[in-house]
Amino acid sequence: MKDAFLVFHILVKYEYEAQDILKKLDEGLAFEQAAKKFSTCSSSTAGGLLGAFKPGLFVAAFEEGLDTIPLNQVSRPIRTSFGYHLILKRPVE
Repeated sequence: MKDAFLVFHILVKYEYEAQDILKKLDEGLAFEQAAKKFSTCSSSTAGGLLGAFKPGLFVAAFEEGLDTIPLNQVSRPIRTSFGYHLILKRPVE
């Protein structure tokens, strides 16, 4: 599938937490390490990996956030009913 990509995320309760993590990522912390250390989602043990994208798999706000970011870039904090997400898309290799 040409446009396939993997979805990773970090989930936190508050936007300020997401902003703090973004700063750490900008300073060189690897996304997977940040997910393991800070994410409240069970996917944290897998570095935030949620799997391959399939339309309709995620809540609307999350999928809209996916549409706004290019591959290999971290999103701004995206708010859903679960909390605040930092989302990363990577190509399927």
